[in-house]
Amino acid sequence: MAIGSQLFTGLTLPVSPPSSSTSATALCTVERSLKTSLFNGGVGAFKVSRIKLAPSNLSIRSRQRGNALVTRMSLFDRFARVAKVLASQKRLENKYKAAQQTSEEWYRKAQFALGKGDEDLAREALKRRKSYADNASSLKAQFEQQKIVVDNLVSNTRKLESKIQEARSKKDTLKARAQSAKTATKVNEMLGNVNTSSALSAFEKMEEKVMAMESQAEALGQLTTDDLEGKFALLESSSVDDDLANLKKELSGSFKKGELPAGNTAVPSGNKAFPFRDAQIEKELNDLRQKSKDL
Repeated sequence: MAIGSQLFTGLTLPVSPPSSSTSATALCTVERSLKTSLFNGGVGAFKVSRIKLAPSNLSIRSRQRGNALVTRMSLFDRFARVAKVLASQKRLENKYKAAQQTSEEWYRKAQFALGKGDEDLAREALKRRKSYADNASSLKAQFEQQKIVVDNLVSNTRKLESKIQEARSKKDTLKARAQSAKTATKVNEMLGNVNTSSALSAFEKMEEKVMAMESQAEALGQLTTDDLEGKFALLESSSVDDDLANLKKELSGSFKKGELPAGNTAVPSGNKAFPFRDAQIEKELNDLRQKSKDL
């Protein structure tokens, strides 16, 4: 008797993207059938019931980061290859030096054997020396050829690194310029939204307030100055009174009390405001009155 099938979800299987510009993963629903009978065969077989393609939404920023990561990885791979080639070149150089050194040693042995009178041994030593010398020459040619290739590779890698650094610097510069332009745009928008007439009116009111405060300060200064001038005037008036008193004392010593100098006789008058009259003026006035009567 068969048991009901059980569903397992959440398994993801990578599939090829539908296009070069988008990437996707397949969300699969897997159905597993379980059977109790051993005669029907195929216990626990899996089968895919349906596949849903769910394309991922990649933002522009993530794409840019991905491109930058790819560039860094490419540069890293290039450096890794350069390091491998340099290591191979170093090994080749060491082999060449070892072969050259061995060739020289066999040449010295040939000289030693010939000096001892053993020509056969000297001949064998020269054969070994020739073999190592030929090997050294071959290794030297390979080393020089590989050195040229490595030098070109290192030069190109450095140029690439320089271009990447230049691109980064240019990117930072463009980013700063974009930020400055954005800020300038916001400031211009703010200035455009400001009402010029209201701003000028506000400045005029502010100027009026400042002028009023200056006038008030000037008035207070004048009041303080007038107070000081009044005090000095009071002192001067007291000095004038002193001078008048001294003058009276001098006059009282020359004339009698109540007398004035000649020519200024005091004539009382009840209907005039002044208590004294000038005699000469009175004489001229009487002459005019007499002439008017004769006419």
